[in-house]
Formats: sequence, C-alpha cells, structure tokens
Amino acid sequence: MKIFLVLVFSILSLSAIAQIIPDDGNPRPRRRPATGTPGMPPLPEATTRRDTSGFKQRDDLADSITISYYYLDSTRRSTIDSSVNDFDKYFSIPSTYQHLGNNGAAAFPLIYKPFLKAGWDAGFHAYDVYRFTLEETKLYRTTRPFSMLAYQLASGKEQMIKIMHTQNPKPNLNLGLDLRIINAPGLFTNQNTNHANYRIFGNYQGKRKRYNLTSIMVGNNIRASQNGGVKNDSLLATRKDRFSIPVNTGDSIELRSNPFITTIITGITYQDFNFLFRQSYDLGKRDSIAVNDSTTDFLFYPKLRLQHTLTLSDYSYRYNDRIADSAYYNKFYDLTLKDRVDTIKAVESWQILQNDFSLIQFPDTKNTAQFFLAGITHQQITRNIQRGKDNFYNIFLHGEYRNRTRNRLWDVLLKGEFYLNGFNGGDYLAQGNISRYLNKRLGNISIFFTNVNRTPSFIFDRRSYFNIENTGDFKKENITSFGATATNPLVTLGVRNHLITNYAYFRDFHHTAQYAKIINLLQLFASKKIRINKRWNYYADATIQQTDAAAPIRVPLLFTRNRLAYEGVFFKNLNLSTGLEVRYYTPYKANNYSPLMGQFVPQDTVTISNRPDVSAFLHFRIKSFTGYVRMENLNTVSFANGFQFTANNYAAPHYPTPGMLLRIGIQWWFVN
Repeated sequence: MKIFLVLVFSILSLSAIAQIIPDDGNPRPRRRPATGTPGMPPLPEATTRRDTSGFKQRDDLADSITISYYYLDSTRRSTIDSSVNDFDKYFSIPSTYQHLGNNGAAAFPLIYKPFLKAGWDAGFHAYDVYRFTLEETKLYRTTRPFSMLAYQLASGKEQMIKIMHTQNPKPNLNLGLDLRIINAPGLFTNQNTNHANYRIFGNYQGKRKRYNLTSIMVGNNIRASQNGGVKNDSLLATRKDRFSIPVNTGDSIELRSNPFITTIITGITYQDFNFLFRQSYDLGKRDSIAVNDSTTDFLFYPKLRLQHTLTLSDYSYRYNDRIADSAYYNKFYDLTLKDRVDTIKAVESWQILQNDFSLIQFPDTKNTAQFFLAGITHQQITRNIQRGKDNFYNIFLHGEYRNRTRNRLWDVLLKGEFYLNGFNGGDYLAQGNISRYLNKRLGNISIFFTNVNRTPSFIFDRRSYFNIENTGDFKKENITSFGATATNPLVTLGVRNHLITNYAYFRDFHHTAQYAKIINLLQLFASKKIRINKRWNYYADATIQQTDAAAPIRVPLLFTRNRLAYEGVFFKNLNLSTGLEVRYYTPYKANNYSPLMGQFVPQDTVTISNRPDVSAFLHFRIKSFTGYVRMENLNTVSFANGFQFTANNYAAPHYPTPGMLLRIGIQWWFVN
C-alpha cells in the first residue's frame, strides 16, 4: 500500500504540473545536437517546407530521434551506447565480478572495491550488483518516445527480461520506467534465484526554467536460495546430473530446473524501496528569444538555487530455512536446534526518512556546471524488531564544489560530508577528483582522493539479529583511496592505492573481528585496443593487485580479460563482432560464503586455482535490433568419462561455476 500511495502521489504531481504547460499549437524551436545518438537515424539536414498542393508532405523529423541522459547529481550529459563488442552492457554481472554459480547468485568483485560510504549501512552487499539505485538512475531528454525491450535465455532455463521506456509528453517534462526480471533455476539443488527490479522516474522544468522537479521511485526484490556449496567436490567429475550431487543446505528439496518454481525454502529475501522527491527554485537573470510573433523561448541564468530533497527508504533482510539441518548449523554457526530438522529465521527491517536542504550558488552565469553547494540533512532511522521499534537519527552537513569549464578542458569535483550528531556521529567523507584534457594524442589525465571515516555496518553491532554471540564494540573504520588514470587513443593506464584502518569483517561464518593493523592494497591496471588489421581487433584489460598476506582481504594477484574479435560493418547495416573471450585470474585463497549472514568471509585452507574462462561469441546489430549468441565456459570440457563439460571452475570453496552454457539474447530499440 505504501508503494502504491507513493506511486500515485508521484504520477499526480507530475501530471498536475503537465496540465499547466501551455499547448498552443505553435512550433517549438529545434536545436541540432553536437553529436548524434549511435544506432539512431540522424536528424535531416533540412526541415520540411509547407506544402500547399493539398497533399500532406512527409515530415522527415517523424522518424528521427535525439536522446541523451544524465545521472542524478551529475552535470555531464551522455548519449546511448549502441556498440556490440562488449557483453558487459547486456549482462547483469560485470566481467570483473564472480558469482556463486548462476545469474542472480551472490557475487563479489575480483578487483577489490572498498566501501566508501559514511553514515548508516545495514551491511548486506553480496547482491548489490543486481540492485537498481537512485544514484544510477538515468534522467532522459528525448524528442520522440523511446523504448527498449530485451530478452535473454541460457542453458538451465535461465531467463532475463529488461524493459525501458521514456518520453517527453511536453518539451520540459520527461517520464520513464525501467524493469528487469532475472529468473535462474540453477544447475544444482537449491540454487534458484528470482529477482525483480523496477525504477519509475520523472523530471520537469518550469516554462520559465526557474522551477525544477525530479521524482524517482526504485524497488528491488532479491530472492535467492542458498545451498551452502556441494558436500563432495569429487562427484563433479563423475555425475553428469548436477541435481544428484548433495549440497549442504536444502539438500532434500526436489525442485528441478523449472523457471516457474520460484519458491525459496532455504535462502534469502532482500527487499528495498527508495523514493526521492526533489524540488528546486532558481534566482538569477531572465532572458528570452522571440522565435516568431507568437512564440517565445524563455532563458534563465541561475545565480542561486534553493533545493529540497525528500527521500523515503525501506529495507528488509530475511534469511529463512524451513528444513534446517541441525548438524550443519551446529558445525558452522554454533547453534543448537531443538530438532534434527528444524526452522531458522532471521529478519531485520529498517525505514529511513531523510530531509535535505541545500543552497547552490553559480559563480559563472553561463556555466551551470560550475557551482558551490552547501546543505544540511536530517535522517530519521527506525528499526523494526519483535518488541517494538528502535529509533535513531543523524544530522550531517555536506558541501560540494564542481567546475566543468566551458572549454571542457578541466573537470573538478570537491565533496565533503560530516555527521554532526546521531547514530553515526563523527563519520565523515572527503573526496576530490581533478581531470584535465590535454589534446587528441595525449588524451585525458585524472587524479582522485577519498578519505572516509565510518561506523562499521550495523550487522557488526551486537543488537543486530544477524550478529550471533558477538558482543564487542568496534572502532570506526578509516579508508583512504587515491590514484590516477591516463586515457588516450593508445592505452589506458592507472594506479589505485587503498589504505584501510580498523577493518571490520567476519573471520568465519558468524564471528566478527576487527583488524587492528593498516591494510595497504595497491592496484595497477591497463586497458588497450590493438588493431591487428582492418577487421581483427584485440582488446586487453589487466589489473595487478597486491596486499599483505596476513590481511583479511583476499584478492588474486592478476586479473585479465582478453577479447579477439572479427569486427566491422557489412551490407551497410550489419554491425558485427565475433570471436573469443578469455578471462583469467591467478590462484588465491578466495573468500568462503556464509549463507545465513549473507557475507563473504576469509579462509586459509583452500586455494582456488581455475582454468581460464573461455567463451565464443557472436554479437551483431542491424539498425536498432541487437542479437547475441554465446558459448560460455568452454574451458570445462573433459574427456575423463567421455566428452562432457564437467571440469568446473570454482567461485569459492565448494561453489562450482557452471559447465558449458549456451546464451542467446536480443535487444530491440523502438522509436514510437
């Protein structure tokens, strides 16, 4: 009901605003963009002339589209990428991540990423890669209604559906939605996942360009079974039927690879809902351009912006095992169950109401990409528990300076947050990014620095229902990250260094700990496209990372992804990329996974030593239609018991990745 009321409120607010926009039938001025949208028909060179012969003359603009987008709190506008050479744009999990066996399963980055967020955090991040967020919302501007439909099917009856639509009913009003559904029954017992994500957004600017309104609603329903890994790894080589291999939790479940069975008997359900409603009003200099005798295009140059942002968030984290094996929970969690087969349930839910008031000042009248921002935010945090509710609050100040110069040579971001009082009092964030474009040959150079002082996530708090028999109070974590990147037509090179103090982590399946020493993690990375000849291209990406062997952070020394592709445009409209893709990372003691806690935990007994992941791919685009066919995990071929794909790699101890997969997908753009 809460989601329904917020949805109605958002639609009514934007619809009411749309009603006051005049629609006098006069033509609005068109401006040709500096760059077109890849994959879309370009704007014609000349507009249509009036035809007085009695016949209706075709309007070439009716089949054209200009579409661009920007992210919330970003000043940079981008166009849609229609290239077909990188599968990361079509799959839910980036190639730099490793999942635990199928699309929708818990996943972690192979290239380490620190959690650089001050303030409240629940602590559940194993499924973050599948979540829609407010920060990643694309706010569009389009001259025609634009839609995208995508469908993907893989072996094991794995499916993924994506829908996107956006349109401008009026020149200054944009509405849109995103929807994604992931359903993967899995190849092993109790491995099914079923995720649903949605995003509804709208953006309005007043006729005189002084008032702005942005409304975003995001929801995520993450549902994943947890099998705890296989009990006997040696059975992988002898049993072709993967459902016959015993697993640690939910082993008695008789579900098979049926995509219509979405029951979670042993597993997690993570749900979240976020609603943002932002209004702003500008003070500054007015101007206008008379298009003709009856039409005026209003201009406005802001000097000061008054901005209010209301954010409402709900989070629910649930683990449920209706057929809990008492021996398993006693061994890994020190829990004694009443019966041999019992029920275990852990639930944590939160509501956060946040009000932010900000002032934004623009020093350069004609450059809104340069501004100073100062604001104050109040958070009301409510935790629902069996005996009632726990109430917390936060008050924090934040400031920001941005300057993307009009000549686009410099791009500067300085940002800070400080928590004055409340549950996270004393937390802070300091961030700086400076980028300089040199020239076409030398490209762009950027440097960054971030320092975060943060209270460990609430799952480390002794009051958390997911914190079993841990009573220690932890100090604040401090994370410092800095580095530089050079990007030019020849190569991309970069370095990142992370310094972490008081690192909070799970040292096993349920015991928490805090590492007292400083963790120093260094990363060097490079990316290059090598043109072999007119049609053959080689794409190479590599990252080297090194940290203290005693530190509780586990990373492979080398991660590399390589693609050899035959590419080009054929028959005028066929954009083709086909070849081989190889991903490899060096052996290392990969983290284990704690199903109940939903956490990746360090271990020192098993070294994961995998073959390179090998895939053959065929990607193509014909105008606005994109298709792809992939044969993944060809490296799992084995001749030990006949020809079969049973030489599985491992994501974590006792978590094998799939054998050979056939993946087929389509994506279609529509200009309505």
